[in-house]
Amino acid sequence: MTYPIDRIRNFCIVAHVDHGKSTLADRMLQLTELVDPRKMREQYLDKMDIERERGITIKAQAARLPYKPLGDVDDEYLLNLIDTPGHVDFSYEVSRALNACEGAVLLVDAAQGMEAQTIANLYLALEADLEIIPVLNKIDLPAARPDEIAREIAAIIGGEPDDVLRISAKTGDGVAAVLDSIVDRVPAPSGNPDGPTRALIFDSIYDAYRGTLVYFRVVDGSVKPGDRIRLLATGFEGEIDDLAVNSPEETPIAALGVGEVGVLSAAIKEISQAKVGDTITLAGKNAREVEPLPGYREPLPMVFSGLYPMDSDDFPDLREALDRLRLNDASFTYEPETSAALGFGFRCGFLGLLHLEIITERLDREFNIPLVTTAPSVRYQVTLEQAIDPDTGEPKVVEVSNPQDLPDPGQIASISEPTVKAMILTPAAYVGAVMQLCEGRRGTMIAMDYLTEERVELRYQLPLAGIITDFFDQLKSMTRGYASLDYERGDYVVANLVRVDVLLNGEPVDAFSSIVHRDEAYPFGKNMVEKLRELIPRQMFDVPIQAAIGSKIIARETIKAKRKDVLAKCYGGDVSRKRKLLEKQKEGKKKMKSVGSVEVPQEAFVSALRSTGPKGD
Repeated sequence: MTYPIDRIRNFCIVAHVDHGKSTLADRMLQLTELVDPRKMREQYLDKMDIERERGITIKAQAARLPYKPLGDVDDEYLLNLIDTPGHVDFSYEVSRALNACEGAVLLVDAAQGMEAQTIANLYLALEADLEIIPVLNKIDLPAARPDEIAREIAAIIGGEPDDVLRISAKTGDGVAAVLDSIVDRVPAPSGNPDGPTRALIFDSIYDAYRGTLVYFRVVDGSVKPGDRIRLLATGFEGEIDDLAVNSPEETPIAALGVGEVGVLSAAIKEISQAKVGDTITLAGKNAREVEPLPGYREPLPMVFSGLYPMDSDDFPDLREALDRLRLNDASFTYEPETSAALGFGFRCGFLGLLHLEIITERLDREFNIPLVTTAPSVRYQVTLEQAIDPDTGEPKVVEVSNPQDLPDPGQIASISEPTVKAMILTPAAYVGAVMQLCEGRRGTMIAMDYLTEERVELRYQLPLAGIITDFFDQLKSMTRGYASLDYERGDYVVANLVRVDVLLNGEPVDAFSSIVHRDEAYPFGKNMVEKLRELIPRQMFDVPIQAAIGSKIIARETIKAKRKDVLAKCYGGDVSRKRKLLEKQKEGKKKMKSVGSVEVPQEAFVSALRSTGPKGD
């Protein structure tokens, strides 16, 4: 069925993790009778096992919902739902999906209230000039506070508390009123049906048989099978082989016009050729003159980690697995690297900690490759002392994501680290503890606002390296789980940073090296040497474990040698005989220490690096 533009409504659902976004989408599918009741399942739009197990949305999904409002049996509307991720790591995908819509359902848990990530995505929706429909979910819970939360929402977005819809996505109570509000309040798409074709890509996935499938929304003009298209950012050109809509399963369609959402395949062999935010237009001599849709940018990795197979024989399999994963996720990067301690592996860049966890879990689950993951780090900018950039005439700046690549201290003029602008929502009772945590991570307060008498919004500038390990866990622990965190990329700031190396028997172990602030170097080094003393088995000789900054030792522990009682056969006699035996043993141990090497078991690497690795979302 062809729908006129004034009967099309494009909307998304903005919500925090576990506030019921996927459940609400399920009820909408049932109300519009798109899914056979026998085939219906929870989280219907979430396709990946990890999404279903964790209860989070990782990949954006689209569903085409024909809907007749209550009391309006003749007129049918087309509702295009674009289901977006809720986590901060995928905020760019969220922004692109918001730009494909005219309205957003702001879904808030009636028991938990507004969360930081919800507010961050709400701001993105307001910047995109979307119509906001506030909805309170889970009103059937015993702990629900609908009146209080409705006042909180009204204070943030304006309006009256009575304007906030109240539903239970689990039981379906009030969901029909949400669909009616979308029809009434969300504006129809605006676009030129006769102008040059422009469509926005908001997601893409890889299919083994058809190549890359592109999810898009038509802004101007139209597309149909057989059209030759051009992607403006990458320059790819190809002919549309298949054109379909998700209803919610893929259904072929003859053409798509202004405001409609669909999926196409055009023999695009790599997902990197169809990037989120790119503009689709028709190929031809005028294609280069078409104005791209605004807002496109390359996804930039924020967190870096080394991935090494536990068994070195698995290295070719790991390379193949990363190649295949990248077919479905072009937002992470990887390049080969070598570690003297861990062998051959890859230095990978991720959008954030959750992204890192998802990739490593998929490698283990889908490809059965046990991994050693080095401690996550960030990308630093190092200004060199004497080298000059020939293009600018300024001191040369190099980017470093691996601690081993940090130049010698004598060559460094300064090191700049990336920062983030963090937004923390917390109950007023925990403001002092949260401020103390942020100050301890070298944070600088930007602002503090009371949303209500009981809810406070804190804004801090924090070093990215300070929040990628256990910051989230600490925040949740000290606020009994009530605080929430969201952040966006900030500027690079010069800091007093040093590389801390760990030495075993005088030899550096590159896998344990890390770049930290000078004030935090001693606690970090002391923690590492104490942990390694427990993890590394005893040798036949004393093994010193040292943490060092350059040639300066800042912490030390010793693994005592296994002792053989060489005096066991002496039942008396001259003491000089005993002394001679002990001296002989001492010389043997000294020689063994000079030629022996300390074998560090893989389990020790895994345990030690996990102590400084990802902890929380």
